[in-house]
Amino acid sequence: MTKIGFIGLGNMGGPMAANLAKAGHDVTATDLSIGAIDRAEEAGCTRGDSVAHAVSDADVVVTMLPAGAHVRSVYTEEYGVIANAKDGALFIDSSTIDVDSARAVSNAAKDKNFAMVDAPVSGGVAAATAGTLTFMVGGEATSFERAQPILDAMGKNIFHAGDAGNGQVAKIANYILLGITMIATCEAFNLAEKLGLDAQTFFDISSTASGQSWSMTSYCPAPGPVETAPSNRDYQPGFAAAMMLKDMRLAQEAAHKAKAATPLGAQSEALYALMEAAGKDDLDFSGVMKLISGKI
Repeated sequence: MTKIGFIGLGNMGGPMAANLAKAGHDVTATDLSIGAIDRAEEAGCTRGDSVAHAVSDADVVVTMLPAGAHVRSVYTEEYGVIANAKDGALFIDSSTIDVDSARAVSNAAKDKNFAMVDAPVSGGVAAATAGTLTFMVGGEATSFERAQPILDAMGKNIFHAGDAGNGQVAKIANYILLGITMIATCEAFNLAEKLGLDAQTFFDISSTASGQSWSMTSYCPAPGPVETAPSNRDYQPGFAAAMMLKDMRLAQEAAHKAKAATPLGAQSEALYALMEAAGKDDLDFSGVMKLISGKI
């Protein structure tokens, strides 16, 4: 049993903390939302009244926060993790944030002789609840080895991506690919429909041909072919378009700094920004199908 301090109990963090408790770890969990702490307590966690309380006796600290600014604050402010954790603790940040923030916080932890990994996730709320997340982990090999047993309680696929910040690099590169292929899949289904080919027939053909992709076969944006896809429940998420837009923006920010050409990524970001502007970014990210087909 490992003593774990868990900070950030939102849609993803809540079930992740619950799975750690279910695996037999001693989890002290905290959040700005009292309701979120109540739910974590019901799931087997100990109530954390503050960040300092949650981390003061923890062997491992796990954070799941909205953005880089929150991660920097929670780790580096006087009330935060680095100032209040016990010597030798391991820090795991599973937030999806900008690469620069991930590396800056890792360096701040290292300066105080703490080990840290950035370990953003893929899989959404369903995988967080089921304990089948994919973790993309950046940090020293020894820190990754220490983190793996903890991550195993929350995920199914655990990958070491290299040095600090590389977990975030893997995450944003993966999601720029996902965003682009989803939009391409929507365009293809829309074109097929406009030219008189129904969605099921096109799916049957393309899913076994060179146009096949995960966005088609597992998460089809056209209603009908894939029963479990959000398109068959009016695009209720799932993985919200707002979250996809966040990841696309992080990817474009990183691309600009690295002087990497991502023209399709930029166009994809713009399309998801149109969903945001239309007030439809609470739909699943596959709901971009509605934008492309003129229904938004």
